[in-house]
Amino acid sequence: MLILAVFLIVLIGLAHSFLGERYILTRLFRQPLPELLGSDEFTKKTLRFAWHITTVAWFGFAAILLLVEGDQLFRVYTLLAISAVFGVSATIALVASRGRHLSWLVFSAISIACYLST
Repeated sequence: MLILAVFLIVLIGLAHSFLGERYILTRLFRQPLPELLGSDEFTKKTLRFAWHITTVAWFGFAAILLLVEGDQLFRVYTLLAISAVFGVSATIALVASRGRHLSWLVFSAISIACYLST
């Protein structure tokens, strides 16, 4: 189950960064943006950083899942925490997009896989 969760996390992270950069950020940056610290360049860098740091965080979760084979109590609490994070992420994506952003399906699968692995 955990390998499935790791695979899904890596897959959604790659898709998030690639598709977001290609279809959202580049189009967004063609529009006028608020000027922070004297130009819109800081705004663009901040948006790009915030977008891609999500993928980095997800890859960190994937690494943690690969490492939880040690202490059983640590494993259970870690998996429950990760399950909760992805469960909340699924709920937010589902409600905020009214089901149109399909990330809620992948986040739900990750949450369930982690929960069932406790």
